[in-house]
Amino acid sequence: MNQTLPNWADVDAVIERGLLEDVGEGDFTTLATLPDNPVAQAVCKIKTPGILAGVEFAQRVFNKVDSSVEIIIQIEDGTQVRPGDIAFTVVGPSHTLLKCERLVLNAMQRMSGIATETRKAVMAVRGTKAQIADTRKTTPGFRVLEKWAVVIGGGVNHRFGLFDMILIKDNHSDFAGGVEVALCRALQNNPRNLPIVVEARNAEEVNKILEIGGVSRILLDNMPPEIVAQRIKDIAGRFPVEVSGKVTHYNVQAYARAGADLISMGMLTHSFQSMDISLKAKPL
Repeated sequence: MNQTLPNWADVDAVIERGLLEDVGEGDFTTLATLPDNPVAQAVCKIKTPGILAGVEFAQRVFNKVDSSVEIIIQIEDGTQVRPGDIAFTVVGPSHTLLKCERLVLNAMQRMSGIATETRKAVMAVRGTKAQIADTRKTTPGFRVLEKWAVVIGGGVNHRFGLFDMILIKDNHSDFAGGVEVALCRALQNNPRNLPIVVEARNAEEVNKILEIGGVSRILLDNMPPEIVAQRIKDIAGRFPVEVSGKVTHYNVQAYARAGADLISMGMLTHSFQSMDISLKAKPL
């Protein structure tokens, strides 16, 4: 699991793309209405409850555009917030504040929604050994922020992409001619010494993986909790077990109680509700 987020080069790339997409050749409304670029102040106001995420990102956006901008952080990332709370106050040239506003809010609203969903799942499995992880089911180009939000919410990151783990799924096994063939090939062709995780679809595949060994984790995908419990009993602690596939807030606790070490949930980053956050001008 990748615990080195955020990768600042990736974060800066998101900022550059986001500003290019939104500002383009210029913010002509601001240039027309505020030609003198006066110093201004604004507050980041929370309008719905949840777990706050993206404050550090917001600070980086403002300071990347203009290092003179001052941000007074009043609530840190990872904090439970309520409507009316002020996350931060920002002071700087009005052109900069307006240029950054939409990128900052887009990111914070989505990141806070993901952090909130993650925290719900983390709290549901409290008292068990299970950790909550994300997946690659993220918004293209926005993955670094979404996975960052999962960590802020108390979860852990699964692989970041296809390049940092060998994860043998059902299609790999079927294309190769069986899970045992795919696993043996992976063990022979792993010059980067990447961790190897293998999906098992039934008891027979679990036994084949156990016979071969050499894996970092066995993945049980799309199995009900009672079957997961039986497969974990078969594995008998020889390898950590990951569970994925149709995991929701309604059944995550059952999977944790079945004995899963890691529960990966795609819904954290594809089915969340964005938090309502605004940036409002405040007189100096």
